[in-house]
Amino acid sequence: MSKSSQRSTNSATLKGSIGYAAPEYGMGNKVSIQGDVYSYGILLLEMFTGRRPTDDGFKAGLNLHQYVEMALPDQVADIMDPNLLLGTGEGEVHPANPSANWPNIRAVECVTSVLRVGILCSKESPKERRDMEDVIRELHDIRDAFLGLPLLE
Repeated sequence: MSKSSQRSTNSATLKGSIGYAAPEYGMGNKVSIQGDVYSYGILLLEMFTGRRPTDDGFKAGLNLHQYVEMALPDQVADIMDPNLLLGTGEGEVHPANPSANWPNIRAVECVTSVLRVGILCSKESPKERRDMEDVIRELHDIRDAFLGLPLLE
């Protein structure tokens, strides 16, 4: 084995996808559980909005976290992935315009709750991010509420 190949196999480099890696990693901080929580939060935001963190629409310092945070709670129906509404029924009657079809309110409430979890996971500061046990418990509670299951203590 040559010296150059030994050097490259011995060096520790951070690998990950742009947009998913925690901000502190760019400052040379070590990989941590809180960094994984950040990545998980970004993944939740991506899955429920249908927008990638590297989307071309995020310019002038705007990112996926800020995009979702600005939409909470009143504009979630506008930013959520429309595919999530498929199979949720015909929707609801819009109170201001009864002839308009409105997204299923329960589905929007569920997505709003999940996006809040994603926002709490993807906070800039690692100290402000949620603990993963709490995140999983919250997501289970959201699922159970959406399905109409009783909450367990």
